[in-house]
Amino acid sequence: MRIAVLGASGRVGGLVVDQALEREHQVVALARTPDKITAPTARRVEIRQADVFSPETFPGLDDVDVAISTIGVGKGDGLGALAAGAELLAAAHVRTVWLGALGSGESTGAGGRIYQAVMRMAVGKELTAKAEADRIALAAGAAVFHAPDLTGGPLSPNRRIVTLADLRRPLLPPRMSRASVAALMLDEAEKGAHCGEIVVPLD
Repeated sequence: MRIAVLGASGRVGGLVVDQALEREHQVVALARTPDKITAPTARRVEIRQADVFSPETFPGLDDVDVAISTIGVGKGDGLGALAAGAELLAAAHVRTVWLGALGSGESTGAGGRIYQAVMRMAVGKELTAKAEADRIALAAGAAVFHAPDLTGGPLSPNRRIVTLADLRRPLLPPRMSRASVAALMLDEAEKGAHCGEIVVPLD
């Protein structure tokens, strides 16, 4: 497959790129600052500059099979970055796997009371921005991953996803490694099993 990765220079995006290459996919790495992408260009990676705040210069994606977005809100970006990215992928008419956050929008409270309280303190106003981006992505048919708190840890052999409707509210705040979330997003990119749904990655 030919997979576009939006946010390829980030911590999750970089893992998605590496794992996609390990699975023998071709990768189109999209980032506002291409110099920050660490994947060697000789390994089936095409790097394209992509700034979600410059839709007139955002690269076309007609040549990819699926897009995976791992963008977040960077310093100085403002809260519109997520919605802008979601709108650009929706306009590209490419099947999309979108990284959102557990505890935002439709999954508010689904991570438990402690987790939700932590989210309000740590993320605050971003919760509304994340919910708006999710709405745009879902309306365009994206599979939206509501990931819990992400950590540096290894790939979990027990990784799986459940639909939001099937999620059992945990007692303790859930956590998951970025590597495991990247792998599950790639699984969804390959299978396209949850288009237009919110799913929660677990291990």
